[in-house]
Amino acid sequence: MSTILRLDQVDRALSDAGSNIPPPPPGGWLKAVREALGMTIRQLATRMGVPHTLVLQAERNESSDRITLMQLRRFAQALDCELRYVLVPRTSLRERVDSQAEAVARRDVMPIAHTMTLEAQETGASYTRSQIEQVKAELLRGRWSRLWD
Repeated sequence: MSTILRLDQVDRALSDAGSNIPPPPPGGWLKAVREALGMTIRQLATRMGVPHTLVLQAERNESSDRITLMQLRRFAQALDCELRYVLVPRTSLRERVDSQAEAVARRDVMPIAHTMTLEAQETGASYTRSQIEQVKAELLRGRWSRLWD
């Protein structure tokens, strides 16, 4: 599968994720769902066959971002919930790749432009910009792994 095709597929899959997933409540989802169901810590512990201190610790761990996905999955099952895990990009992945290619191209071209200016061989902003665009296009045609070095 081509890199661009994969990028587009993942971008489409994640495009609405950020707007559809609410942020976690202050005490975490475990506590919020348990309390919404009217279930006590002891009742959840009994359902899971674990000490109530484990439930209390899991709720604390979730609210401080220290819980594991495996733990969350076990608690979700006990609460008759489905665990969904997603990374929500701040911008589209395509925009992120394009932005990184631009930054790498600028990093590669600007020192040359600066040296030429120092040697009284300044080429002008439009020429420098066209060089950046050309290097960026080459980067995007090549292996994208080079963008992240």
